[in-house]
Amino acid sequence: MSRTTLDLWVGVFVAIGIAALLFLALKVGSISGSGIQSPYTLSAHFDNIGGLKVRAPVKSAGVLVGRVEEIRYNNERFQAEVVFTVDGRYKFPVDTFANILTSGLLGEQYIGLDPGGEEKNLAPGEVIKKTQSAVVLEKLISQFMFDKAADSEPAPAKK
Repeated sequence: MSRTTLDLWVGVFVAIGIAALLFLALKVGSISGSGIQSPYTLSAHFDNIGGLKVRAPVKSAGVLVGRVEEIRYNNERFQAEVVFTVDGRYKFPVDTFANILTSGLLGEQYIGLDPGGEEKNLAPGEVIKKTQSAVVLEKLISQFMFDKAADSEPAPAKK
């Protein structure tokens, strides 16, 4: 094999390797085509969104049904407003609960949709009224510590 042919094959394999790494990075980062068909937007208001980020998953029964598109602060309600898209193949009743959940103990946060029992479905652009904010681990730990400290305080001496 001549030096030129060898350089050509090395270049081809390097290009294939870079393309494979790019493909894997897009798949892992969920930036590639998400497969969402005819999406519609919904929104929900939360007192605390914790570490929820744009592009976080929206799941129902563990199935990916959408993605968070925008997070903003609502000055009238003094709450965070989360706007997300939902795949058009999935419909949710008007009494659906939107919860901010965590994958595992310290994993990423996502929105979990728990469908209710109403006959009427949410229309595009509607606001989900029933929400549960993120559980902040630091808040739970401090509450536990203060409760334990209050339990261990000595009782006042009787005279």
